[in-house]
Amino acid sequence: MTHPRDILLGAQAAGGFLPVCDHYSGVEARMRKSLQLQAEMTEEFGTCVFDVTLDCEDGAPVGGEADHAALVAALVAQAGDGARVAVRVHAIDHPAFEADVSAIAGQVGHRLCHLMVPKVESVADVERVVAALAAVSCEALPIHVLLESPAAVHRAFDIAAHPRVQSLSFGLMDFVSSHGGAIPAEGMSSQGQFSHPLVVRAKLEIASACHAHGKVPSHCVVTEFSDTAAMKTAALKASRALGYTRMWSIHPSQIRPILEALSPDEREIESATKIIAAAACVDWAPISFDGQLHDRASYRYFWQVLERAHQTGRVLPAEMQPWFSSAAATH
Repeated sequence: MTHPRDILLGAQAAGGFLPVCDHYSGVEARMRKSLQLQAEMTEEFGTCVFDVTLDCEDGAPVGGEADHAALVAALVAQAGDGARVAVRVHAIDHPAFEADVSAIAGQVGHRLCHLMVPKVESVADVERVVAALAAVSCEALPIHVLLESPAAVHRAFDIAAHPRVQSLSFGLMDFVSSHGGAIPAEGMSSQGQFSHPLVVRAKLEIASACHAHGKVPSHCVVTEFSDTAAMKTAALKASRALGYTRMWSIHPSQIRPILEALSPDEREIESATKIIAAAACVDWAPISFDGQLHDRASYRYFWQVLERAHQTGRVLPAEMQPWFSSAAATH
């Protein structure tokens, strides 16, 4: 049977099955704890519900970049077979960029789910990353990029169109500080980042660029990591109002609120299941359901509800589970 992804998503399937949470850590103890937590929650939910991104940019001490890259490579090599581990390398204009790529992607690139590159400004920057990965025989490794300036946001559509780019993230704090004081500090807060027009505009540009090219928009951090309510509110706004399907975590306490906020509720899952099951029975021809017409345009939406439920560890109804088996999900 043809998989619904092939029938309904087309180019929109390019982003693949990405967990809705991307968890960052750069200190050795926290990196090890993050990998352990990922394994524990994978067992709990039956699927990997967040990526672990080991951080070289903010994690490496000045002068200790090479040692930190070696540590990160060792941790990647030690991760379990079902782990989803990525690495944030230094920016391309940093002296350690190529050394990071060589030491990590060159040694354990086959174990990485993607490479995160900060401070990308243009398609030319992406091409430089592609060349660096090609030099260490990692031509297939997906690239995630972090847009952190007004100029980068201006070029978001061109960057998202690059075939090696899988996801765009928004760098809130660098974006605000790059305005030379024109955006107040409140623009970096959990509330202000959703109210200042320039910040909201940048977020919308990135989300729109991603959706135009079938890529995954990943929302920025919430620095008030001890405020669970603020975290969940921000995640809901990012998802429901701004179109983000993935979000950064910088503390383990943020992971579950992100999963909860970006997960469909039981009512949504039930409706999506009924509609997709009915559509499959008629080979995806139009149907009438509860007095409403549905066709492939709406089927696409409801299928994506089920995908998001799977990505967040929700238990799917029995009739949907075969499409989300390991074999089907990676077909």
